[in-house]
Amino acid sequence: MLIQKSKDRLAPIGIFDSGVGGLTVFKEVRKTFPYENIVYFGDTARVPYGPKSDNTVIEYSIQNARFLIQLGVKIIIIACNTSSAVALDRLQDILQVPVLGVIQPGAETAVNTTKNGKIGVIGTEGTIRSKAYTNAIKSIDNQIEIFEKACPLFVSLAEEGWHRNKVSYDVAEIYLRELVNNGIDTLVLGCTHYPILKNIIQDVCGSEITLVDSSIAIQNHLKDYLPVNNDNITGKDYFFVSDNEEKFNNISKNILNICNFTLKKVKLGESWYID
Repeated sequence: MLIQKSKDRLAPIGIFDSGVGGLTVFKEVRKTFPYENIVYFGDTARVPYGPKSDNTVIEYSIQNARFLIQLGVKIIIIACNTSSAVALDRLQDILQVPVLGVIQPGAETAVNTTKNGKIGVIGTEGTIRSKAYTNAIKSIDNQIEIFEKACPLFVSLAEEGWHRNKVSYDVAEIYLRELVNNGIDTLVLGCTHYPILKNIIQDVCGSEITLVDSSIAIQNHLKDYLPVNNDNITGKDYFFVSDNEEKFNNISKNILNICNFTLKKVKLGESWYID
């Protein structure tokens, strides 16, 4: 694919996710590109995406992307692994701006991280069902053993902000014990909600297993599309949700460590603009 770097510095980066999980991607992008304007949309009215059919996820993803397009974004990051797994190709076909998913960067990082060739992948039901990570990893190194596990409750726990809760620890024990017993040395957090529970997941897995966070991995891919800017400029942030703005606001403060930011509830299909 021919990569053309955007020349419009003021046009924002667009990020969408099914809920708060994509804020882990937003946080890393903001850290690496402090001078860029960023628009974030969380589809909190329809979270979670994992149990839904591929056609429904594709439809939702198209609606989310079109919302970002009307706000003038120059590139879109699909922060949702489920959407990345089933809708990335479709969005790349129909949109005129670059669209990046989180799966390929995560797969590449996992392959470069493993020492014993045994990689675990956890994700939503939709992501695991798609075999997107397995296919991406095998396309890089066909000799690697991959052990997958759907962990659907992790999304709800993250959305509740239960990142220090004993219930979350007990659920992680149940989900992850099989992967640990398989001897993996690398675990892909195949959902952007999961880094919110990273400390609990690491405690259950043990320090000998390296966690791969695709929200961090995608930064290197984004650098291929955006020019380096060393000007002393601070980009603006715009946050939108489709429901539950108060809940989103409370959880996001813990993820972003930002006390005050502008958050708006929107109805997809309506016209919106940013200053």
